[in-house]
This record gives sequence, C-alpha cells and structure tokens, in this order.
Amino acid sequence: MVARNRLRSGPLPHEEEEEEEEGGEEEEGGSRKPEEGILMEETRKFITHLQTVQRHQMQPRARRPVVVLTGRHVLSDPEVQLYQRVLQQLDYDVHMSRYAETSSFLRTNHGVSGWSLLLCLSSSERSCLRRVSFSHLQRQQRVNLLPGLMEAFSDAGSGLCQLFTHLSGSQLPMSSHACGSTNQKLQDPHNSGSDSQSPVGGQPLGLVAMVNVYVLVTSLRPLTSFLHDISIVTTNQEQRGRPTQLRNFLLQQLRPTASHDALVQVKQVIGEVLQAAASTNEREETLNRCVLCYQLLTFTLLFSGSVTPVIVQVDADLTFSALSDDTFDRQITKDLILEDSLRFLLSSETHLSSETHLPSETHLSSETHLSSETDRGQYGGCRGTFGVCLSEGELLLLLQFHQQMKTPSAFQLLYPSVSSSSSGPLSVSDLLLTISRYYELQRNHSDQTEASTNQESSSQDAAEGKGVCVDPHLRQIYTDPPLTLTPPFSPWVKVYRAEVTFDTVTVRIRPEPVSSACRVHLDEHRGPRMANVPVGLGNSRISILVTDSGEPEPVVMTIYTVHIYRESRPSLPMFGDHVTCSFLQDCGLLVQPGRSCGLEPFIRSQSPPETCSSGHEPGRWVVPCLSCSDNRTCDWREVAWQPDSCYHPLVDRSLLQDCMTDRKLLFIGDSTNRGMMYFLMERVNSSLEDWGKAHDTLVYRNLNADRTLVGYSYYPQFWLEKNQRPTFRQALQQLLHRSRPLMNSHLTVLVVGGVQWLNTNHLRTVREVLDREALGEILVVVKSLGMGFHLPVDGIRSLSLREIQHLYRENRNIITTAKHYGYEAIDTFGITMGRYKEFLQGRCACHFHEVEKLSSSESSGDTRAGPELSSQSAAPNNKQEAGSNASTYHVRGPVNQVYSEILLSRLCPRNT
Repeated sequence: MVARNRLRSGPLPHEEEEEEEEGGEEEEGGSRKPEEGILMEETRKFITHLQTVQRHQMQPRARRPVVVLTGRHVLSDPEVQLYQRVLQQLDYDVHMSRYAETSSFLRTNHGVSGWSLLLCLSSSERSCLRRVSFSHLQRQQRVNLLPGLMEAFSDAGSGLCQLFTHLSGSQLPMSSHACGSTNQKLQDPHNSGSDSQSPVGGQPLGLVAMVNVYVLVTSLRPLTSFLHDISIVTTNQEQRGRPTQLRNFLLQQLRPTASHDALVQVKQVIGEVLQAAASTNEREETLNRCVLCYQLLTFTLLFSGSVTPVIVQVDADLTFSALSDDTFDRQITKDLILEDSLRFLLSSETHLSSETHLPSETHLSSETHLSSETDRGQYGGCRGTFGVCLSEGELLLLLQFHQQMKTPSAFQLLYPSVSSSSSGPLSVSDLLLTISRYYELQRNHSDQTEASTNQESSSQDAAEGKGVCVDPHLRQIYTDPPLTLTPPFSPWVKVYRAEVTFDTVTVRIRPEPVSSACRVHLDEHRGPRMANVPVGLGNSRISILVTDSGEPEPVVMTIYTVHIYRESRPSLPMFGDHVTCSFLQDCGLLVQPGRSCGLEPFIRSQSPPETCSSGHEPGRWVVPCLSCSDNRTCDWREVAWQPDSCYHPLVDRSLLQDCMTDRKLLFIGDSTNRGMMYFLMERVNSSLEDWGKAHDTLVYRNLNADRTLVGYSYYPQFWLEKNQRPTFRQALQQLLHRSRPLMNSHLTVLVVGGVQWLNTNHLRTVREVLDREALGEILVVVKSLGMGFHLPVDGIRSLSLREIQHLYRENRNIITTAKHYGYEAIDTFGITMGRYKEFLQGRCACHFHEVEKLSSSESSGDTRAGPELSSQSAAPNNKQEAGSNASTYHVRGPVNQVYSEILLSRLCPRNT
C-alpha cells in the first residue's frame, strides 16, 4: 500500500480533533450511560480511521457517465424525467437508450466499459442481464440489479419462489407461492379477522392489514439492506391503500410497546427471508461479484391479528397496485422512493483513488492499523479490539455505509440487526452494525438536547405568524397524458410550454410540492390541487400556485405556469383528385343514435341550390378527402357547413353596412351569444376596437359610423346566489330600457340564447315582455343550444351521453316553439354537434370563438360568397377602405363564424 493509505497512532487532523473534543464534552456532561460512553469512544476511534481513509482517497471528481435504459418508457415519462433530473443534480453525465443492445456503452467488452452507473428500468432488465457481464464489473461500477436476488425471488412455476427449490425443511415466515406475476390474488385484509391463525409466538392484537414495504438491498455478501419510511397500508376499514409511514401506522393501531415490537418483527421477518435468498446464491454471488450493485424490492406483508406478519408477495421491483392510478398516487410514491434511493446511494458515493494500489486484503483495527499483508506479518496477523481482515470490496462497502449513516435519510437499517450479531470473531456485518449504532445514539442525543430549543423556536415562529412552507417549490408536475415540458421540468423553472395533439381534449394535472407543508392550487387561491383541465384548440394556460398553508388565508409564494398548445385537426392539402365527404356527427359521441357517424361520401343535389328560408335548416359538414374511410386524408382547412337542400348566402360588407343602418341589435345570453355579437361588430365595422368579457349590461353606440347600436346583457349570472340572481324577465327588461328609444319594427333586433340554459319557458317570457313593452313586431332571433359540458372536468357539471341526447331533443322543442311565435331560429346545436372537439379556451368546452389581439398592420377582410359556408376564419385584408382604422381585435373560431354568418344572412336577406 502506498504511504498515504497507512494509518498509525498519532496526532489527528484538525477536523478529527474538533470531533473528539466535542465528543468528550458530551461524555463529561454525563448525558450517556458509562457503558454507552465507552462504546461511543471505541467506535469513534474506528470511525475516525474510516474518515481518514476516505479523505486520503478523495480526488477531483469528473462528470461520471451514467447509462439509463428506458425500455418501453418514453422520455416524457415522469420516472425517466426524475432519473435525468436527479442524476444531473448529482453531477452525472446522463446517456439515455432504450435497451442495452442499442447503447454504444454496452456493445463491447462484456458491456462494462466507459460507464460509472447503469440504471435498467423495469422493461429493460432482461436486456441488461443479457448484455452486461457482472463478473467483469469494475469496483466503482454500480447497477440497480442484483441477479442473485432476482433469481431467488423469481417464479419457479405457479408463483412458487425459486429460493424454496433450494431449501429443505425451512420454516420461513413467508408463503412459498409469493413470487411471480401469477400470484396476483393476495388475501384480502377485508376478509381477514382477528380470529385468523396467527404465526407461532404472535400475540393476537386485532391488527388486520395488508402492508407493502420497500426494501433497498445494497449487498448480499455481507447482507446489507434498508427499509424505506413509506409503506402502503390497506386495512379492513379502507377500500384503497394509502401511503403512510409504517412506524406511525403501527403506533396508531397499537400501543407504543406493541407497535415497537411489530416494527421489530417486520424487520426480523424480512431479514430472515433475505438471508435465505442470499444463502441460495452464495456461489453465484462470489463469481458475479458486484460490490456496489443494489436492488429495490417490494414485500407485501399480511397482519392477521398478530404483531408478526407473514410475507405473501415479493416483487423484484417497486409495485403500488393498492394505490389509485387516477390520483397519481402510484407515480408520486414511486418517484419519491426512487429519488430517496438515488440520493441515499449516490450523494454519499465513495471512490477509491485510481492511484491507490490496495492489496487483496486489508487490516482495520481500533489500534489504528490499516495494514497491508506485510504489516500483518510484522504484527502476527489481524488483531486489536475491532481487528478484522477486509478485502478491497469490503472496505469499499464500509466506507460507503459510513457515508450513508452520517446523513439522516428516509431509510433505516433493516439488516444486519442486533439479533443477527454473532458471538464469534468480529465480522464486517458487526462493523456495519457498530457504525449504525454510533450514529443512532448520536442523533438521539442531538434530538434530546435540541428538543427544548426547537420547541421555543416553534412557539416563537407561531407567535410571529411565520409560515411553515419554507421551500415553496414543486417536486414534479404529473399529467395524464404525460406532457413533454419545454424546458424539462426543474423546481427552479417557473414557465413551461407543451404541445398536444388534436385528439387530446383534456389533461389531468397534479403538481406535487417539495414540502408537505406547502399547498398547491390550480388557477386560483382556493382552486383544486388536482383537476381534469379541458384543452381548447390553440393556446391554453394553467397556473399553479404554491401557497403557505400555515396562514389563515393562503399566501401565494410561487407561481408556475404551463402553456399548452393544442394542434388543429391534421390536414392533407389537396393537389390532385379528391372526393367530397360529409359527416353529421362524430362516432365518439353519438348524439343521434339512429343516424350515421363519421365520414361518408357526399352526394350533391342535381337541382340548383336555393337560398335557405330559415336559419335552422338541417345540414352537415363537407370536406375534401382522398378517401372517406380515413379522416387523415382530408384537407380540414376547407371544411364547410352545407345545408341539405339550400345554402346560406354570405353578406358582403357594403350590403351589411347598409342593412345595419339605423338598426338596434340587442343580445341577451351567455358568452356564446356574446361571441356572435363581437363577430357581427367586427364584420360591420371592419374592425373590433372595443372588447371585453362582459358579465353585465353594455351598450355600443359607435358602430357603423354611429349608425348602428348594439346592446348586450349577460344571462344567467350563475356566480351569484340563486336568490340574488336577476331573473330572465328582469335582465331582458333592463336591456330594453337601457337601449331605448326602440322602434317596434325589424329595425330592432333581439338575439336571445346561450349554450344550454335556454328553454321554451324563456321564449314565452320574451313574448310576454315584448307585448307589454309594445315591441311585438321587432325581429327576434333565437340562438338554440350548443355542445359543451361534455367533458369530465372538475369543478363544473359534466353531462352524460344520455343527458346530451336529451339536450338534442330539447333543442328541437326550442326551434319548434320559436317558429310558433314567428321568431327566427339558428340551430347552433346541429352545427356544433359534429365538431364538439374543436372548442377553444374555457372550462365548459362550449366556446367556439376566441377574441385575439391583432397588430396594427392586421385587419379582418371580406369573406367570399358562395354556395357553401366555409368554416375558416376570414383572412386579414391589407386593402383597407380609405380612412378606416386597423383592427385592434379579431374574433377567431371557424365554428362560431359559420353560425354567426347564418345570423347575418337572416338579418340581411338578399331581397332587401
């Protein structure tokens, strides 16, 4: 061994001197028992030697390459993103590949060249085991697989664990058929009672539960394993499992003493099984030695009225089937354990210098000897209080274990345990246990001495009203479907963008905070922490508010924003021959069960088309395609509304302006009605310079060179309490009074309607109010119902298919009643039914329009006239009329444009 790796008695470095002085003061204070103090002193010397070795081997650390094999996981998968984020934070150079066969690092030299860490996700494990030769791994290389352990818990047939084929007469606290995918039907804790047969020595206490615990095995020889704090508990009082700390759960269910005994039993039961698994693979483990490899396991324990559980399932992976997938609890819990594991293993990673030439065995003793074979000859072999001969791998394990024990984590030592201590010669396992005890006693002492200080500090913080959310950041943003965020998620990045396809109409989102003391709300201070969010065409925005729950009112501490762009329906431009296809309704939402759905060939009428005589003529959408059997071959930019036996003429601007002269147009309804109003104002004025999401009564008098007045009243005011909302009669009367004087003729137009609140009673009210106000001869246009509220969105009502079909029938009744009163009607339900996916922003998925701000060089132009009503928004026209101002806003939305143009054609027929 080189000189700097040999330790002798003598003055300690400054750092160790300080540690010994501090330790001496603790012992002189009499806070520990004398025997405990002696143990601490002896162990302190031993640990001092480990620290010295560690310091002597420290070297500048370059970015180490890590290979992550994702298998079937996509790059946007939260698990893949977690590995990438955490590994980069730990200064690894991350290389992604799907399988070992496709990774440049693993193609040659037994797959062991050029990398420091190999992580094989669940769907790539077989590829790893085929390509990587574990017997050729270098001492600093680490893989997240222990082949021997995987073999022991593999399925030998019908769920029989492979390890039982190597054991004879063994009485393990485990079901022999606890392995493999065939063992899916575990005993339900709901059907287990306190009268169930308890294991030998178990005291019936009525504890009935199924518990998943998560074990990290870092070595098989010597066996070293850790238990994660989080467990998944399913009791006979709960339908679904819930994540909780095992210690806390046992304490809630049992008395303090019994809960401690139960936790000891859990560790002992798992330790026995792991020992048996390790013993069945001793020869293979010796041949395929991987010092730093590790394995995460899931043990399913069944408590049946006793503090001693039985293992009923073992998985060589992390499983969370007891948790709900809808709430992201599975992924959140898995990510938390994975991140804890990575930081536990890699933050304390130990490196022996490449300049260090350790012999095959090393001697470490409390008499300050780290000696080579030559030294052992001089001293007559291994000796001393803690005298033990160590191989290079064992020394590496000791150093790593020491580093892990120094820092508190979510893991507690499972094995070796006190019960596993041997009375014979000191082993490496005994040394591990000694290190663990030392830091456990040290932390217990620190907790006692700091308890009063912490209590005073907490009281002071509470008195000063300080919040408890000290780290207001997100750990991750979980979505379904998974969004590919740009830039990749990081707790310190606040703004993200993502794109989704046309068929993605909702995104379920749950942001998870770093600290449980922080609360997350979506879009508003008291919004939900998780929600189904509708994604309209174009841009949508989701705001994520991280708040301090320690205050009476939520205090927003951090805001994250996710901008989602939803693509339009994919279009294939038509350059050659094509066919015209049509559709009435989408097969994904059969509003009229007896009618056809999807694309079918469109057959034009042979007779010349006539002008439609009403706004509710039945029709369908037509679109050019290469084939009506594949909607991906269509040019959806050219889709148009085609009534069955007529057409709605488009009104050019000059005729429209003349038609609107001296007229007053009054709109009453919700935002869908308001969208038609703003479209009309832009078309008449060639610009839209005044816009807002009005929820009250407005009057516009500057339209059409001050020759046209437009009034609007929002109804219903759903945000008010029912007893405070104006009735429809009151809202209509207020609109009429604010718009007077009014002519009792077609120079006054009333447009009434909305998405789904309108019914025949409202039309009767219109008739009564107009007669009372001596306005019975004005032109009334009824905008019928529309699609919306058809998506499962949190916080608002969601209609079932049956309810939507009922709306269709109610829509027909409204149109029939409107005709009875002599009113015009526009069938917006029939128009929106086939294109219900093409909604724009809004939680209701009912808005088919959006007002966007234009630059000063843009303006809306004339729309071409023709026998079919195109659903494409009018293109900007740079040829402005003399003296006209450029548009400030533009109403976009092809579906809204179609029924708004029908409104204009009914207001301004060509024969007037």
